[in-house]
Amino acid sequence: MIQIQEPKSPLEIAHMDWVTALPQGGDRSYNACLVLIDRYSKGPMFLPCHKNHTAMDTAIMIWNKVISHTGLFQPFSRAYHPQTEGLKERMIQTLE
Repeated sequence: MIQIQEPKSPLEIAHMDWVTALPQGGDRSYNACLVLIDRYSKGPMFLPCHKNHTAMDTAIMIWNKVISHTGLFQPFSRAYHPQTEGLKERMIQTLE
């Protein structure tokens, strides 16, 4: 068995799992929940969602929750969109 190192700061390591087949609830008729547990603080985050979420939906949902939890503002941008990623794209061009 692989030993997991203890994190040195919040949100360095997080555990995730889905709870599905829940009764519909809330104003958006959620029927699933993504459970995130921060290994450092042992604090859970419950993200109500739909069980047919795509990988992109899930990534955006997690990103928004973690960012709002930390109090930072960082918009999520999609890949291959150089208009919003100018600094990063210029750095990659320099590297290449």
